[in-house]
Amino acid sequence: MQNFWDSSVWGTINLVGVLLLSLLLANILKKTLKYLRESLIPTSVLGGIILLLIVVVYQLITGGESFLDTEFFGGNGSATAETLTYHCLALGFIATVFKPEGAKMNKERTRDIFNTGVTTVSTYLLQGIVGLGITLVWALINSDFFAASGLLLPFGYGQGTGQALNYGGIYEADYGFIGGKSFGLTIAALGFLSASIGGVIHMNIMSRKGKIKRSYVEAAERYNADDVQKSDEIPMNGSIDKLTVQLGFVFMAYFITYLCLFFVGKLVPGLQSVLYGFNFLFGVMIATAINAILVRLRRHKAIKKEYINSFLMKRISGFFFDLMIVAGIAAIKISVLKSYWWIMLILGLAGAAVTYIYNRVIAKTLFKKYSEEQFMAMYGMLTGTASTGIILLREIDNEFKTPVAENLVYQNFPAIVFGFPIMLLAAMAPDQPLIVWGILLGLFAMLNIILFRNQIFGKKR
Repeated sequence: MQNFWDSSVWGTINLVGVLLLSLLLANILKKTLKYLRESLIPTSVLGGIILLLIVVVYQLITGGESFLDTEFFGGNGSATAETLTYHCLALGFIATVFKPEGAKMNKERTRDIFNTGVTTVSTYLLQGIVGLGITLVWALINSDFFAASGLLLPFGYGQGTGQALNYGGIYEADYGFIGGKSFGLTIAALGFLSASIGGVIHMNIMSRKGKIKRSYVEAAERYNADDVQKSDEIPMNGSIDKLTVQLGFVFMAYFITYLCLFFVGKLVPGLQSVLYGFNFLFGVMIATAINAILVRLRRHKAIKKEYINSFLMKRISGFFFDLMIVAGIAAIKISVLKSYWWIMLILGLAGAAVTYIYNRVIAKTLFKKYSEEQFMAMYGMLTGTASTGIILLREIDNEFKTPVAENLVYQNFPAIVFGFPIMLLAAMAPDQPLIVWGILLGLFAMLNIILFRNQIFGKKR
């Protein structure tokens, strides 16, 4: 018989409560302290760092016991935080995919979105080449070191906390990389710091040169009544609440995702860990299919009202991504990283440098009409998440007069198509790291030929 006062009943609720409280505390600190406000560090990252500091201090006082693994959090809060990070990644992406039928793109917008998607993947490849190259060299010196760990750089920087945890977990469980999850999560945290610190330094330099103008004001997104509730949509508070409907679609897509993973996993049991690491990708495909069905039914008048609301779906995805980041950083186990700190620091600095230089060149060459805005958004996204890119973009384009924000949203589809092979290569890297490094180099060259096709082959008149 289960007692409602048992820690097993309250542990997960207490953990989510503390995670959200840390977000509120971080938000208060950002609003209060000018330095934090101007640093552009995301509130979710600050909240995660606050919790991580509490965990470290608690361990120092108690002599080793983790704060998140106390009875207050059910005795296994660290694992629960990792689980939340894993699921929130997929749920956030699924909510992002759901949207009503959009306007058609013109040729120039399609080209810029395609180029943005290819830039995203080619930056992943560059980060992978640099990261894996660094750890391959060190593995030659220290044979006990896990050579493939450098591939966590593109997952931590390019794709964020959730994927860094996924692949760190695969390397830890399947290949014996002790502390793999925490290694990946730490790389992701360094990415957020690179985005905020590097972004501020760049903007201050450009501001002094008179090339950009910073506002230092947190600009709010502007919505009108039609954005929140269109006339052809289901009512906000009908027989079922509109938010409940949106969450219903998100979790229905994720439930179908699990069924797909379950049955495919039964067919190829040796690849289960890799398959379940692709939960977000399966989720995106399922959500895209459901969204396409809804659009088709609406077009043929089979359903009279629009069920998907972009405003609410953005809020849902924002919630899941915020929770993912704060949980992921809080779940870092500092104790297992003592022997890795210096290699992580080298990876972090190298990742920030190559991401900065490469995206600076691309923005100036391919996005001449809005190069500064494109660079800031891409640098922020490719060291943190899309939300980090938007934070940096708002500092110089707070009314979104350029199409950069749109580029970040729609680039996901070409990025997924071109980026899928990287995920497969990451699973091969522990067995054949040198071969994988060579393949990454070849793919990087190929994508740059695609990216700079006009410069290489000449632009058609």
